[in-house]
Amino acid sequence: MTAKRRAAGPAVKKTPKKKTPRTWKQRSLSVLKWGSIAGVVGVLLAAGGFFYLYQSTDIPDPNAEFETETTFVYYADGKTEAGRFATQDRTSISYDEMPDSIKDAVVAAENQSFWSDSGLDPKGIARAFFNNAAGDDTQGASTITQQYVKVLYLTQERSYERKVKEAILALKLHRQQSKTEILQGYLNTIYFGRGAYGVQAAAQAYFDKDAADMNLRQSAVLASVLNNPSRFDPAGGKDSKQALKGRYAYVLSQMEKLETITPEAAEKAVKRLPKFPKIQAQSTYGGQKGHVLEMVRDELNRLGFSDDEIDGGGLRVTTTFTEDAMTAAEEGVLEARPEGFGDKQLHVGVASVEPGSGAVRGFYGGQDYVQSQYNWAVTGGQAGSTLKAFALAAAIKEGFSLRDTFDGNSPYELPDGTEIENQGDASYGSAIDMVYATQKSANSAFIDMTLAMDKGPQKILDMANAMGIPPGEAGKNAAGIPPTSPGLEPITGIALGNATVSPINMANAYATIANEGVYSEPYVVEEVVGADGEVEYTHEESTQRAVGADIAADVSYALQQNVTGGSGTAALALGRPAAGKTGTATNGKGEVSSAWFAGYTPQMSTAVMYVRGKGNEQLQGWLPEYFGGAYPADTWLAVMSDLMEGLEVEEFPEPVFVDGEAPPGYEPTTAPPTPSSPQPTQQSPTKQPSPTQEPSPTEEPTTEAPTPTPSPTDDCEGILCGPSGSPSPSGSSSPTSQPSSTSSPAAGGGSPSPGQGAGRDDAAYAERRRVQ
Repeated sequence: MTAKRRAAGPAVKKTPKKKTPRTWKQRSLSVLKWGSIAGVVGVLLAAGGFFYLYQSTDIPDPNAEFETETTFVYYADGKTEAGRFATQDRTSISYDEMPDSIKDAVVAAENQSFWSDSGLDPKGIARAFFNNAAGDDTQGASTITQQYVKVLYLTQERSYERKVKEAILALKLHRQQSKTEILQGYLNTIYFGRGAYGVQAAAQAYFDKDAADMNLRQSAVLASVLNNPSRFDPAGGKDSKQALKGRYAYVLSQMEKLETITPEAAEKAVKRLPKFPKIQAQSTYGGQKGHVLEMVRDELNRLGFSDDEIDGGGLRVTTTFTEDAMTAAEEGVLEARPEGFGDKQLHVGVASVEPGSGAVRGFYGGQDYVQSQYNWAVTGGQAGSTLKAFALAAAIKEGFSLRDTFDGNSPYELPDGTEIENQGDASYGSAIDMVYATQKSANSAFIDMTLAMDKGPQKILDMANAMGIPPGEAGKNAAGIPPTSPGLEPITGIALGNATVSPINMANAYATIANEGVYSEPYVVEEVVGADGEVEYTHEESTQRAVGADIAADVSYALQQNVTGGSGTAALALGRPAAGKTGTATNGKGEVSSAWFAGYTPQMSTAVMYVRGKGNEQLQGWLPEYFGGAYPADTWLAVMSDLMEGLEVEEFPEPVFVDGEAPPGYEPTTAPPTPSSPQPTQQSPTKQPSPTQEPSPTEEPTTEAPTPTPSPTDDCEGILCGPSGSPSPSGSSSPTSQPSSTSSPAAGGGSPSPGQGAGRDDAAYAERRRVQ
């Protein structure tokens, strides 16, 4: 192949062609061309990324707190609210229960394209961007669907990542739920201010009515405030109310624009805001309400309901409490307790239990729950001689009779040398019957009675348990509120009441006597209905016979005499048959530390307890009067007077004077006892008066009388009582001039047989006396 040859002569240089400069139009087209290509590529990449994220993103579980519903607690009528439990104050309602006005107002205010958009509104987002830049915040960038997604599934974090996820979830939710379902969920979830989540709670918080009953003006207000609750709440002051008016007018104008209201309706509504009723702000746990809710929670927990279910499960809980009984308890305390003694130091516990059912109808727990969570109706205190009622029942069951007699002299010496004194060291005779011993609350006679029974302390303890006083330590399926009575042990002095008992349990145990010996388990929850309307729990009465009806009638008869002629005479003013027992107890320093009165009519049993400080501090010398027959009995009277108002007067069963095979040495020395004075509506049995009975004690003690005459309220019967500020002459004879006996444990020469309180029981009793 031959190479091409260059022509001869010198080389000729080529001159390069000059480039023609591009015009502005050419440059613009080039930028547009490449920009379009980049834009298309970017859109494709974004679309691909969005599609990938859409496919790979699952709808998460809802935020737990926004799925909760308020649990409502009602009084026994099932309608009157007693309190509520809530993670968030929310009551979900159906779409049909929501008025059209609130649906239309919210759509007009928040998302006018709601019914036609796909969960996202690009035009709305762009419009909101420019509006916000111009300072106009009347409309947000998010659709209702996006807002619902953000609240229900996401956080309030401000980030592009959250906004992208919000958009994806909004699209997904739009495909899975109908528009009505989304709007219903939104209106049940969104926050309206004043602690109210959802339109039902908001209607109550702003207008004290159900959402279904709202009118156009009220709906427009709620649609306004949800945009910014702190700014538009009219309770925030003049500026907030003025801001609300502007937002309110906007909402109405948009409703008119969307033709969901007529121009006439809009013109009429915009003239004024609706009226806002004065809704008293109430603490969720203020006053006695907190004590009520804690008692209800404890019982619901015991029934198997978790705290999550209680706080956010939307339960409807009907309790046993009645508004009247709760009011009677509180007002009774305020009426009867001494002036100048506040709840911080003087603690009063009151409980009323219905005989036959065990339903706790009312109580007073003491100090405002917000200030102190101690509920003294549950915490309780040393029961004192209120426990003597169970010793009576145990003794009669063991074969003794109301007619049988015991040593009533003071002091009473135990085999180990320990001396037990009656109040004021008063001696009532060496052979006083059960009725008189109960009327005078003679410690010595009840110790003699305890020792006279084979394993007497244990039998009294068993009787107390059977009638409603829980054991010292809770056993399996233990009943009672609470299910324990600390210090309840089979010691010789068990009837004198060193054990700690709650007023609720005491009232329930006395209700067993009123119910002719049939015990009912105490309770406070009647029914629980779930958020779906299904009944999840209904109380079933748990009853059992604790003691025979005849024995209950005899115990009741003896307790009536404590009212008619003993330390509980304050209860006479009730004006109907009543039975009861006073009680006081002492602390480890020998100071009177608790005062009680427990009593009942056939329809209601109520127990009242007064304690101080931590529950075991001295009352004597601190309160003007410290005996059970004083402030506790007066409080009982005030409470029961309200509870019995309008009820038919009912009589107690007549005493039977059950008599069995008692040990020798306790035989009656007189005819059956009779009451010292007749009850207001009950005639005394036509029996011969007992020679061992005294006339009714005088109001004030006297040193001139030949026999001890302690005040009806002087009933300090604790183990360490000793002489009080109401002295009685020492060495005085009994009303029957019988010699005082301090050496024999029983009248008539009777003495305990082996095992009857000697040895271990007495040692335990003496030890208890030393350590109190």
